[in-house]
Amino acid sequence: MCGIVGIVNKGSKKAADNILHEMNTAITHRGPDEDGFFLKENVGLAMRRLSIIDLEGGQQPIYSADRSKTIVFNGEIYNFQELRKELEEEGNRFYTNSDTEVIVHLYEKYGVDCLQYLRGMFALAIWDETEKSLFIARDRLGQKPLLYSHQANGDLVFGSEFQALLQHPDISREVDCEAIDSYLSYLCVPAPQTAFRQIRKLEPGHWLRWKNGEIETNRYWLPDFSKKIKISRAEAEEETLRLLKEATKLRLISEVPLGAFLSGGVDSSAIVALMAQSSDKPVKTFSIGFEEQDFSELKYAKRVARNVGAEYNEFIVKPNAIDVLPKLVKHFGEPYADSSAIPTYYVAKETRKFVTVALNGDGGDESFAGYERHTAMRIAEIYHRIPKPFRKLVVEMPVNLIPSSTVRKSRVRDAKRFLEAASLSRTERYFRWMSVFHRGAKDELYTQEFVEAVSKNQPVTHLEKWFEKANGSGVLDATLLADQMAYLPNDLLVKVDIASMANSLEARSPFLDHKVIEFGASLPENIKAKRFETKSLLKSVAAKLVPKDVIYRRKMGFGVPIGEWLRGDMKRFAEDILLSKSSLDRGIIRPEVVTRYLKEHFASERDHAAQIWSMLMLELWFQQFID
Repeated sequence: MCGIVGIVNKGSKKAADNILHEMNTAITHRGPDEDGFFLKENVGLAMRRLSIIDLEGGQQPIYSADRSKTIVFNGEIYNFQELRKELEEEGNRFYTNSDTEVIVHLYEKYGVDCLQYLRGMFALAIWDETEKSLFIARDRLGQKPLLYSHQANGDLVFGSEFQALLQHPDISREVDCEAIDSYLSYLCVPAPQTAFRQIRKLEPGHWLRWKNGEIETNRYWLPDFSKKIKISRAEAEEETLRLLKEATKLRLISEVPLGAFLSGGVDSSAIVALMAQSSDKPVKTFSIGFEEQDFSELKYAKRVARNVGAEYNEFIVKPNAIDVLPKLVKHFGEPYADSSAIPTYYVAKETRKFVTVALNGDGGDESFAGYERHTAMRIAEIYHRIPKPFRKLVVEMPVNLIPSSTVRKSRVRDAKRFLEAASLSRTERYFRWMSVFHRGAKDELYTQEFVEAVSKNQPVTHLEKWFEKANGSGVLDATLLADQMAYLPNDLLVKVDIASMANSLEARSPFLDHKVIEFGASLPENIKAKRFETKSLLKSVAAKLVPKDVIYRRKMGFGVPIGEWLRGDMKRFAEDILLSKSSLDRGIIRPEVVTRYLKEHFASERDHAAQIWSMLMLELWFQQFID
């Protein structure tokens, strides 16, 4: 696990050694063990290494046998030993025992198609001296980040984090207003946008090639939900379990201490149980909770750990978590407002005291229909077919007469939220349920100046293409594809990568093995989610591994009591930031709207926690990166 950076200039302009060093130093936290550099004429590559595999001999950069190709690599290739054996049988010779060297040989053999053979998570860069070209690529799901800036003069700068790219003097900090508009919908900036006009994200499952100042990008992988297999429920359970066992076992390959995040939910519990089956020592587990019991799943995590014979460690997050916000803002590099980043950061920090690698349960919901929105999308399809007058008279009017609740987990609140979007198209419905500020709220929120600046941006377009590419699949499969291609890489995986790597910890996700993803896509909808039960197939599998009462309960998610914190210990902090002169003069949000949101939330008249938090994180980013 590492961080990578690089520069390639068009023409004969030399790559600046000092700039490359500054870029690499900015991501030391991603690889505290050592660094490595390649500098030749107009190209420079560098990396920071967190040693996991081949501790003594895996130093990067790594070269092909004739030294015509040079690679820097961030990630893990879990099937590298199998690939190496095949390559050696063909006559290839290796000088390290690392997974990185395998990629160079595959690239020599297959070119860009080498990516099809890699089973893992990665961001990589290969300089081809013969072709005078640079090849960079990102893993299928986007577990590892890769940012780049293609300059007007043809130069290319790339790196694992914003902190690295912003060290380059040619990269401006000009704000991309359209990206800010997208952020205020999603709590994060969706790829390929970034908050900086001159920086783009390489999208998951894509590669980019630079030559003579020109770039081309291409998608090399996308799950296909249109090709369904004929399979019984029992067979599906058996194959799901087999694939998860295999994916988990592959991710136990390590030369350093290894453990697991354990939330007490279905996915992480299943992974810990499978780890325990493949380990001859008790699995070290790490769980995090809150003093507010409505948000804490620690009792379930402890139950699972004891059931599978794992070592259990727990930590409590308190409202003084605001102390870590400046650090999080710095590492994310652009506005990011998923509040679960706070406990994720803390559990990673505590976990790193014991191990260097931690497995998690990320990705189970997005392949096996684990969110309540998956059920809501299916119910809405039926609701949509009810005559509109009947819907209004019998359902919508009575529900809307019920007073709104300020309680986070309220069925009345859920019903009102459902009805707000149930009659919309699939894409608009999903967008409404996933967004913090919808169009109507933004009309009130934005200044006229900002409205004009973002008039051409339509955040919903980041979702439309996935519903279109679902190949005529049912609403559940279309929603899962949108989750996998938008929510996962833009929000969840960014959170886990940044929070873990900020603490020099590698996070591995068996559910994100592409073979697991592809199998999930091939399953008929009624196998994955029987009737309107979320994640029914995976729950049946998990119930064979851990206690059933842990599995069959209402999903909590990794929620954070931000609403309560903002009315308590964080109240003054939020007021000081959002009502500061710099915030009120920003020209994005109307001051009177901010004031009203704060007043109503503090008085428990309305729950504006998500809206306040997103504005707060936006202003903190402006103050740290722009002002």
